[in-house]
Amino acid sequence: MILCDTEILALIKRDVICDADLRLVNPASLDVRLGPNLLIESAATPDMVPISIKRASQSDPYELVPGQFVLAETIELFNMPDSLSAQFALKSSRAREGLQHMLAGWIDPGFCGSRLTLELKNVRQLHRIPVWPGMRIGQIVFMQMKHTPVVSYRECGHYNGLMSVSPSLVAA
Repeated sequence: MILCDTEILALIKRDVICDADLRLVNPASLDVRLGPNLLIESAATPDMVPISIKRASQSDPYELVPGQFVLAETIELFNMPDSLSAQFALKSSRAREGLQHMLAGWIDPGFCGSRLTLELKNVRQLHRIPVWPGMRIGQIVFMQMKHTPVVSYRECGHYNGLMSVSPSLVAA
């Protein structure tokens, strides 16, 4: 069962979602905003390099160059109970601008104490895409679990307790 606006508002009041803007609750989703930290590629290292875009704004944005891949974060922090799962989807307006999300946006029951890390890419070939902290980047659709899972992500997950954007923590 997908949760509606009043149920999402109740989740925010219970701190299931922290740092959310109540004005961004939709009929069946919550808009989430881009946070101030990115991990970007560098020719100097195979590791993703942290940068801050906290000083960027809509009038003076950070610009993703054509083909650039970044890891980004949401402003919102999640504390999912074991009875709830969710799915991140890129805002259609961002997709129409040429931004792509790599479809790794599932939020398991028990995902907690963490901001979402987003895998973003500028798929345009000729133009940059402006991004800035606070821009509406995606939306979260919440789903009530029919049953509580035997093992919660709280017990088996790798990405709980992450307050900022994170690279992969799972060894190949």
